[in-house]
Amino acid sequence: MNNKSCFNREPQPPASRGIVRRLRSGALAALFMVASLISSPAARAGDAPSWMHALVNVPLPAHDEKTDAVLLYSEEILNVQPNGRIKEIDRAAYKILRPDGRQLGTTHFSYDGETRITNIHGWCIPAQGKDYEVRDKDTTERGYIDVDGGELYSDLHVKVMNIPASEPGNIIGYEVEHEDRPFIFQDEWVFQSRFPVREARYTLQLPAGWEYKAVWLNHAEVEPQSLGNNQWHWVVNEVPAIKPEREMPPYLGVAGQLLISIFAPGSVSSGRSFSTWSDMGRWYADLWKSRQDASPEIKQKVAELTKNSNSKLAQMQALARFTQNDVRYVAIELGIGGWQPHPASDVYVHRYGDCKDKSALLSTMLHEIGINSYHVAIHTTRGVVGPKVPPRLGIFNHAILAIQLPDGLEDASLISTITHPKLGRLLVFDPTDDMTPFGRLRGELQANYALLVTQDGGDLLRLPELPTKMNGIQRTAKLNLSGAGTLSGDVQEVRSGDRAASQRWALRTVTKDADRIKPIETLLSYSLGTYQITKASVSNMQVMDQPFVYNYSVVAQNYAKTAGDLLLVRPRVLGFKSSDILETREPRNYPVEFEGPLQDTDTFEITIPAGYEVDDLPAPVNAEYSFASYHSKTEAQGSVLRYTRTFEVKELSVPVSKVDELKKLYRIIASDERNTAVLKPAAH
Repeated sequence: MNNKSCFNREPQPPASRGIVRRLRSGALAALFMVASLISSPAARAGDAPSWMHALVNVPLPAHDEKTDAVLLYSEEILNVQPNGRIKEIDRAAYKILRPDGRQLGTTHFSYDGETRITNIHGWCIPAQGKDYEVRDKDTTERGYIDVDGGELYSDLHVKVMNIPASEPGNIIGYEVEHEDRPFIFQDEWVFQSRFPVREARYTLQLPAGWEYKAVWLNHAEVEPQSLGNNQWHWVVNEVPAIKPEREMPPYLGVAGQLLISIFAPGSVSSGRSFSTWSDMGRWYADLWKSRQDASPEIKQKVAELTKNSNSKLAQMQALARFTQNDVRYVAIELGIGGWQPHPASDVYVHRYGDCKDKSALLSTMLHEIGINSYHVAIHTTRGVVGPKVPPRLGIFNHAILAIQLPDGLEDASLISTITHPKLGRLLVFDPTDDMTPFGRLRGELQANYALLVTQDGGDLLRLPELPTKMNGIQRTAKLNLSGAGTLSGDVQEVRSGDRAASQRWALRTVTKDADRIKPIETLLSYSLGTYQITKASVSNMQVMDQPFVYNYSVVAQNYAKTAGDLLLVRPRVLGFKSSDILETREPRNYPVEFEGPLQDTDTFEITIPAGYEVDDLPAPVNAEYSFASYHSKTEAQGSVLRYTRTFEVKELSVPVSKVDELKKLYRIIASDERNTAVLKPAAH
């Protein structure tokens, strides 16, 4: 399921999976006043308009020496017509400060079949010389091709405009007018980005008798100025840039924005507006109810897939595997197809579909064995949706299922379950994710908020967070150290959950055995100065409900270092749990987000060379925090040096108030990973 989108005023961070298309049932435009824009004189051919020239000498917003550009001015207008169509205008002007700001000179305007661009212009005001102008005839057009995870056929197109002389010291800007025919009366004004903003304006014009509801996110509420005639105007000034930080929340989770819900008389009852999540759920339910009729072919396939299953769980698993593995991910989205699945019978016949298509098919097949299931809309990046975020079309980019479990069905494999007050136990499952077995949920969806859709409406629910032991790497090694410092032996890595899925995904197209161990070679290259893999094997590559296993043998020369007659040995042989993401001079502004809960363990047993004994061992480490823990211990057991450690992520978000604790934890881990044991010649 993809979200309809429109005009991207600057490059945005990529979506985690698939396209994130925002439906601009509203506009991107706003002005000083509507009248002032409509009556502004046209620019002379080649010259930038007066509103841009008025910005030449204005003070720049606060910024540092690393800032590539600043947004001097933006204005957006949303003009709703009595017939429900929308006329929109969007303006913006940037000043380029550094060479990397040149990218703003290439501007993308994406639109779909419900949108008509009526005018598009771009200009550059150079520090010296005459202005440059770019018009619609100078743009290029293409289909939207930036899709991860499947082919795409859609009515989404992109106009690309290149503004000349987008060099440091110059001002570039554009103006776009377009008309929209929205499915839902909504708009979102995202006025904060990675560039400092001097001034941003937004104007809303509604027909007589229409109303709106405004919700501010990540910014203090700003009261609108009433311009009369059902017209309102908002202004924000000196908006700081969102400076990217590693492992930060998604942009939409931290960016200042104004969300506008628009209500025509009777629009809620007609499904044209949302006032609650329940309203939105009913809208989705209406789109889905006619798409889940089982054809004779589907009935026959269900009977075929389940005939040898001796339990209801086995039947569900068989149908889930079919949908995951035998239905290709291909999105065909035209018009309302961005939200409405194709009929299940069509998806079955063609054996392809996007996430909502695959969910609809599986739901239809489950119904044939007496199992009810419900559509779940979700965003694949945790933090975009939450209890304080109002419902709006375009906020979700993925569709999964909530499967109602029969009374008495208990099985250890059914982990990703929630209990609904009316529907009972629901198993949350992603039919699109062919790397995650039935009963589990990948990390980015865990503890995420999603909309459960039923005929009675929608419920915003927090999805389950799986136990940490369900995702991790259990690494064990039995190694021998020679008197010359060479380390050799056997290693086994047992990967479960997302740790297993990521390896299977990385190796999904690999055909040569030598290439299957590339991830191991990468691990060894970071952990060992020199190494040689003497043999290696992979197990359970295609068995999704079993751990993924690497077994390999390695030889590392000069692993132990000499200091006189002593040998210095690092007990932590492989793998890193420390991180330098917080080792910066600038203070942290945003929480640190983990992908999902995990528990990694290492056990390394090193047989020390004959003639040596242990002289000194690193102290044990026990670091316990609310969000994570780390424990390690090095022991001497006869002639064996034994190192064990466990790293566990227990909370998926570390607030800014605790980042110093996380920094301390990472430093503790880094120190432990560098520690050495000292071996000395044995006494005779």
